[in-house]
Amino acid sequence: MFSNKIKKTNVDHQQKNCIITIILLFAFLMNDSSVGAKEANQPNEKKAVSISKRPRIVFLITKDTNNYEAHNTVPRFAETLEKEHGYDVTVLLGSGDHGSYRYPSMDALSEADLLVVFARRIALPHEQMNAIKIYLSKGKPLIGIRTANHAFDVQGKIADVANGYEDWPDFVADFLGCQNRGYGPDALGYDVTVAAEVANHPIVKDLPVKQWHSKGGIYKVAPLIDKEATVLLMGKVNDLVEPIAWTRNAGKSRVFYISMGYPDDFKTQQFITLLTSGIKWALEKIE
Repeated sequence: MFSNKIKKTNVDHQQKNCIITIILLFAFLMNDSSVGAKEANQPNEKKAVSISKRPRIVFLITKDTNNYEAHNTVPRFAETLEKEHGYDVTVLLGSGDHGSYRYPSMDALSEADLLVVFARRIALPHEQMNAIKIYLSKGKPLIGIRTANHAFDVQGKIADVANGYEDWPDFVADFLGCQNRGYGPDALGYDVTVAAEVANHPIVKDLPVKQWHSKGGIYKVAPLIDKEATVLLMGKVNDLVEPIAWTRNAGKSRVFYISMGYPDDFKTQQFITLLTSGIKWALEKIE
């Protein structure tokens, strides 16, 4: 009797242990399944995170004896922008005479986040000039380098505008906020100085030096048409003092113009820093 009770108790105990074991095993499996589901979902969650696109920059350049070797300096600079700063850069070099110039693949401008102009006295086909105007009408940013201050001003003495083409002399005043008033002496170069009141401006604050000498002739632009422009750099040769870099707003477009761009400028770290910081500022990556 006692033996049967013990036997029955042992059986009950074994059954109880078995039930507990099953419950624990089930709980373990459920927990393991839950962890596995989380890990399985992680790749999908990562896929759901959108990858921000690389900012797209389009350079419009020209090649002629008076455009300071932009066809050599700009492509090298563009490579640096892509490799070191992650930009998607397209450099467009066109062909033709001053009065009938045409760029290839101008449709790249419709997807651009920034337009940089280093071109000299060209008239473009109506549709290409219109593409530039449409880009700027959207309030997108613009950077002008050196000859941009007469980029689309052909002048009759340079060339006649061909049928189907147009120039745009008012581009300089309307978007760069200046006027091309002539040139200083080429042989002497000029001394460059950061304007003291803007030493902390994001375009100039990281310059390795605040004063240096640049080769090439200084451009005469004073007084600027835009009285509200922020002058960043001044240039001086003999008694001639001129603003050589500034920012402004043209409608909703952020504009940075710099009259430097001589081939030797591209060999100096300060000029590379200026352009790179100007690009970041124009794209509103820095304030």
